[in-house]
Amino acid sequence: MSAPVLDYDQTIEQFDPVLGLEVHVELGTATKMFCGCPTEFGAAPNTQVCPVCLALPGAMPTVNRTAVEYAIRIGLALNCAIAPWCQFARKNYFYPDMPKNFQTSQYDDPIASNGYLDVDVDGETVRVEIERAHMEEDTGKSTHVGGATGRIHGAEYSLLDYNRAGVPLVEIVTKPIVGTKASAPQVARAYVTALRDLLQSLGVSDVRMDQGSLRCDANVSLTPAGNPVFGTRTETKNVNSLRSVERAVRYEITRQGAVLVGGGTVKQETRHFDEASGTTSPGRSKETAEDYRYFPEPDLVPVAPAAEWVAEIRDTLPELPWLRRARLQAEWGFADKEMRDLVAGGGVELVAATVEAGATPNEARSWWTSYLPQQANTRGVALDELPITPVQLAAVIAKVNGGELTTKLAQRVVDGVLAGEGEPDEVIAARGLVVVSDDSALQQAVDEALAAQPGIADKIRRGKVQAAGAIVGAVMKATRGQADAARVRELLLATVGGAADGNG
Repeated sequence: MSAPVLDYDQTIEQFDPVLGLEVHVELGTATKMFCGCPTEFGAAPNTQVCPVCLALPGAMPTVNRTAVEYAIRIGLALNCAIAPWCQFARKNYFYPDMPKNFQTSQYDDPIASNGYLDVDVDGETVRVEIERAHMEEDTGKSTHVGGATGRIHGAEYSLLDYNRAGVPLVEIVTKPIVGTKASAPQVARAYVTALRDLLQSLGVSDVRMDQGSLRCDANVSLTPAGNPVFGTRTETKNVNSLRSVERAVRYEITRQGAVLVGGGTVKQETRHFDEASGTTSPGRSKETAEDYRYFPEPDLVPVAPAAEWVAEIRDTLPELPWLRRARLQAEWGFADKEMRDLVAGGGVELVAATVEAGATPNEARSWWTSYLPQQANTRGVALDELPITPVQLAAVIAKVNGGELTTKLAQRVVDGVLAGEGEPDEVIAARGLVVVSDDSALQQAVDEALAAQPGIADKIRRGKVQAAGAIVGAVMKATRGQADAARVRELLLATVGGAADGNG
């Protein structure tokens, strides 16, 4: 595929981008949408299936009440109206990885509609209007074997895993997002980021984009600048990272601009985003709603959530994550940059829990933005997946404050906890990680270090106090890092000073 002939700025000069974002979120229920099969991620293929989700003859579905509750929570948090009555529908087209060859979804009657989500883009608030949030089921997973790209074209054969078929989904669809001009890619990313944070705070999903729990379909079209008529849109499917959402939108804007300037027409189609190249490629021609041949699902009764139940759910909604972050920042006294770094690293709630367990905000932030992210990177896991709890970290911090551990020793204790060696006290006992606080032992170590480097004392006496670092380092090495460096320095200066007095 040839590269775009326009750069991004040139495209924006001539065209106005129009966005539409469809986000699919897998709900964190214990069982599937219409049966009792478990939803645990990573199970052996085709082990979490039953006659209902395999669509065997005579199997009858039933609605998962928790999934409905989660859908209502999402709708309320997005300022949507909750339908007093809604129903499921069959969405028909060829699904190679859906056993029944149709998807049970909602069409005319979504559970939630007409909401909005305000997002921050470079200090400005952009309101993204929500068309609908509706319930449906996920498809299975196809693995194409033998090809170079992992896609069906060129593959020797395909494997189907139906474990995911029937997992509860809520699809959140925006209204057309207009007026964003050059900031369109950033708006798309900011919206998905805010939505992810909101869903996580609601406790309805783990929102793991890397595992497919949250997936974004990005619709993009261009219209000549100032023209109110929308152009033909493309839908880039299943974009699975925040960075990729921004990159996919940006690329599609430049690609479509190049097509239009070159005299071509944009095809209404699905497209695939390639992470490595940052480009999109054609998928299939995009169907219209009529092509899906929707009709009411005959095997499921309508859903009619009582107003009292909806009110009860509304009362349980948590503080919105961006309002919570603003409040915590004020309480902790963090600078804007400190808070941005903490948010970017995914450490806000970890710091909050560590502070709740007794640490100061600055102590907690220091650990969760420096040493522990290094350990997470080494292990290739997210920060909140490290095998150490905020309570355990707060206990380590308390021992540092109490003089039982130095910072270096504390890091070794944390290493032991991360290695699965037990609670902090157990690691300290097993590894013998105690501060050497006996002045006589420290004095002996200082004397031995001075004897080994006799010139250091003279340098200190001549005012080169920085030379003390060599002796302090030698003592720390001799005590395997278990000495209090500040106390060692005090003893060293007193020893050198005393010797000077004696020579005088």
